[in-house]
Amino acid sequence: MHIPDGYLGPQTWSGCLVVSVGLWNLAARKIRRSFETKKIPLLAISAAFSFLIMMFNIPIPGGTTGHAVGGVLIALSVGPWAASLAISIALAVQAFLFGDGGITALGANCLNIAFVMPFFGTWVFNLVSRISSKRSMQAFSAGVAGWAGLNAAALSTSILLGIQPLLHSGANGQALYAPYPLSVAVPIMMTEHLLLFGIFEGLVTGMVVYALLGSRSVWILNSTLSKATP
Repeated sequence: MHIPDGYLGPQTWSGCLVVSVGLWNLAARKIRRSFETKKIPLLAISAAFSFLIMMFNIPIPGGTTGHAVGGVLIALSVGPWAASLAISIALAVQAFLFGDGGITALGANCLNIAFVMPFFGTWVFNLVSRISSKRSMQAFSAGVAGWAGLNAAALSTSILLGIQPLLHSGANGQALYAPYPLSVAVPIMMTEHLLLFGIFEGLVTGMVVYALLGSRSVWILNSTLSKATP
């Protein structure tokens, strides 16, 4: 889902950057007010975990890549606001030091991966986990949330790419940035993530949560997960 430089027009990437800066500021204020000191090391580990797992990129036709993120797993551990900062830091390091994702597209990549994914995934988890507090159901809910969160991020990415021909075309009608319209960008991105990357993300998220709940390591999970029963 990393969008490289040159695929988003200036109005799009600058607008995404403005929104992301506002969300980073809000996240920082929320963390300062309520984040538990004992979870600060976990936040640093989460950023490193996200950085590592996102380095395994598989190119997708259309100018972007597919990969796991671990965003929902991190959100369930430290909360979605803290997760957004951890993932944003990982994305920034990748962009500036490894050229993985564009520098001008950093705001857009953070908006899609660091905000859409953990927040949507957390919402899905809270919705599905109401069915039962049993350990197996909590793990299943986390898996569904991981799958849904990754696909929500993929959808927002494909929309940003797909609207570029509408926003930026030359006098001859040729696209100046991402060349594929919504009718191409969305199916390509969503097919890969619905059937491949999202399933992997969901399996990893669900299995890790199941293992953590079974090992009594619930102190690293949020208050909702800590209420799970065997």
